[in-house]
Amino acid sequence: MLNIKSTRVTGTPFREKLGVPLTKSQINVLQINLGKRCNLACTHCHVEAGPKRTEELSPEICNQLIELINRFPQIKIVDLTGGATEMNYGFKPLVEAARNNGKQVIVRSNLTIYFEQGFEDIPAYCAQHQLRIVASLPCYLEGNVDKMRGNGVYDGSIRALQLLNQQGYGRTENLILDLVYNPQLPSSENFALTPGQNKLEQDYKRFLEEKFDIVFNHLLTITNLPIGRTKLYLQRQGLYQPYLNFLESHFNGTTVENLMCRNELSIDYLGNIYDCDFNQMENLPAKSINGERLTIAKLLEAGSLDLIEEVQTAAYCYGCTAGCGSSCGGALL
Repeated sequence: MLNIKSTRVTGTPFREKLGVPLTKSQINVLQINLGKRCNLACTHCHVEAGPKRTEELSPEICNQLIELINRFPQIKIVDLTGGATEMNYGFKPLVEAARNNGKQVIVRSNLTIYFEQGFEDIPAYCAQHQLRIVASLPCYLEGNVDKMRGNGVYDGSIRALQLLNQQGYGRTENLILDLVYNPQLPSSENFALTPGQNKLEQDYKRFLEEKFDIVFNHLLTITNLPIGRTKLYLQRQGLYQPYLNFLESHFNGTTVENLMCRNELSIDYLGNIYDCDFNQMENLPAKSINGERLTIAKLLEAGSLDLIEEVQTAAYCYGCTAGCGSSCGGALL
């Protein structure tokens, strides 16, 4: 049995590769992970969410987040994720607080949640509040999707996208529907960079419209970072260090200016602050200039979102800077 704790990472430290500290810009994005509850248990999930997970936002932390949204007009985007975002406590209160303050709200959805009992109203709710939906569809072919996400998930996703189109998503200016592509997990050291976003978007659009009469706005291509279930898989296959080496060998310094960690705060369901969602999942907390770990309560006490000078980095940061780059908003170049 593989002892994952003994797995050592070699290679050039990311900060050393940069040559200078990765500094924070003014914060204008809050990405909030509402919890690990999910109706799926995808093989590539970096959150390691699933039906048996119970961790989620508390009323106390939800209220602190609402106060944060109310107090800081510099926040332009509230990005809600999970787990199944819509399944976790606080989803609707946070949506309504953000929309009442004129913020753009992104909801990261697995789509199949719409068919779970108690969540059938979500497509209409999202349309009512003009939420931007960023939906996972890691391939436009059924076999690849079901392999990564579970049997029947592709069919459910297609039906969900058709429901969203009926609500006006992808067809109406203020109802934005974006899809997310993830590569299949590698089975050998024959690694490849994520395909070009623009070309793959056209392939998705052609296939989905011709076969299912589905339309959407943008495709976002995301590199699989070696964390969460992806990391465990790579370790079991003996591919973890080779994959990190591959990502490092394709480091592209021109992506650094656009890294998402520079202008966002990632917040977990306990109210802790991280530079990005990936650091959150690896428990690498953001730190103030004084080296203090930050929470929502400390931001509120200080009256500032801009307490971080330097972004915390790790080996997996090469995943965001390889090739054309990768972020929760897709390719960086």
